[in-house]
Amino acid sequence: MKPLRQQNRQIISYVPRTEPAPPDHAVKVEGFRDVWLLRGKYVAFVLMGNAFRRSQAFSIPESAQRWAVQMRQEGELDA
Repeated sequence: MKPLRQQNRQIISYVPRTEPAPPDHAVKVEGFRDVWLLRGKYVAFVLMGNAFRRSQAFSIPESAQRWAVQMRQEGELDA
């Protein structure tokens, strides 16, 4: 049997960007605490300390909110 390819593949993880505030052209999504519509994708902005952490772009708002909740939980663990 052939071995699986790319066994030693590096895991790429997303490092959240730090921004002073959500951009002016982002539209807040109703019903979600941290989700904004930005260029047709859903992005979460979470206030951590004195700056916002920005998620990667998601295709559904629930995923962005889930990311935001996870970031808040990790922030509570670090504090």
